[in-house]
Amino acid sequence: MKRFILIVLTAAMVLPVHGQNTSRAERRRNELQKEIEIINRQLKENAKSSTKALSNLTLVQRKIETRKTLLSESDMEIKQLTDSIQLREEQIRRLSARKDTLEQYYYRLIRGAYRSRDSRTWYMYILASENLGQAFRRTAYLRGLSAEMNRQAAELVSSREELDRQKDTLMMIRRSAELLRSERAKDVSLLQGEEQQAKTLIGQLQADRNRYQNDLRKKSQEVDALNREIAEIIRKATEKQNKPSTGKSTKGMTEVDTRLSGKFASNKGRLPWPAEGTVIDTYGQHYHPVYKNVKLPFNNGVTLAVDNNAPVRAVFDGVVAQIIVMPGYNQCVLVRHGEYFTFYCKLGEAAVKSGDKVKTGQILGYVAPIGGENQLHFQLWKGRTPQNPENWLK
Repeated sequence: MKRFILIVLTAAMVLPVHGQNTSRAERRRNELQKEIEIINRQLKENAKSSTKALSNLTLVQRKIETRKTLLSESDMEIKQLTDSIQLREEQIRRLSARKDTLEQYYYRLIRGAYRSRDSRTWYMYILASENLGQAFRRTAYLRGLSAEMNRQAAELVSSREELDRQKDTLMMIRRSAELLRSERAKDVSLLQGEEQQAKTLIGQLQADRNRYQNDLRKKSQEVDALNREIAEIIRKATEKQNKPSTGKSTKGMTEVDTRLSGKFASNKGRLPWPAEGTVIDTYGQHYHPVYKNVKLPFNNGVTLAVDNNAPVRAVFDGVVAQIIVMPGYNQCVLVRHGEYFTFYCKLGEAAVKSGDKVKTGQILGYVAPIGGENQLHFQLWKGRTPQNPENWLK
């Protein structure tokens, strides 16, 4: 009986764990699939222009990375499902053996009771007792035999029901594994097509180097202009903060600024993303994906591929310091959070104005296409030092 209870409890514990793992894996797969869908929509928009080879290559390479992550996640989940199937099969084997043992024991009790089914036999058994004590013991034995038969019958029913549940669960897990393997095979095929697409784009870029290098120079000028403008705005803002103050503050900041800075810093790694999309250009120094010796402009932030008219939200409480318009970046909303600053660029429409107080998650504006591309450029600074946004965002 104890062994049967242990088997049932083990099965009961495995079920919710498997369900939790499956739920997490499904959420992760959905996130990755959503990233791929956003990239596909961006590529579809770019198809209208013949000058987007570099942008397309960046998108396709990002999609390849995402697809490989998706395949890796699928491999891990398939392994978990395979392990779960093996565990379930072992549990079913043990439950089947336990059920067979219970059936044999129960049938022996039934046969014994059937052979002695005449009630006169029971009465004679009690009356043949040598004394009253023996009569009581025989009566108790007969009652116990009846109770044991009932208990064994109930345990047998419970064992059969648990076995049926385990078989149903096993069938469900096998179906999940088969479906996942089928999806994985499709992803492998798509990955092969995407890798071939990347090779084609690389060939296109290599064949028209002069034109694409001219485009790159123009892009570099736009990036440099934006970085200079942002650095100047921050310089002025920090100089103002550093002026002597009569209030209790640090470096001339007000108490409100000091508290806000502390709250912002304490949320490092937990700030929400400013928009829903996929990162296609990360922070730092990078080189051209085709012309390996060509250094790209230093990226002070991250660039996300997003849907057209995607809402852009504040990552933390703050005050809109300024709204500027820059070539290649449309409108940029600059938000101050004490000594920290966040920048949201490539907006077609701003939903706030300079001086507005904003809350975490509040919409600052909406992304508009630039040259057919829907992207958000986001930067985060601590004082005059740019930070890697991905270290701050959850």
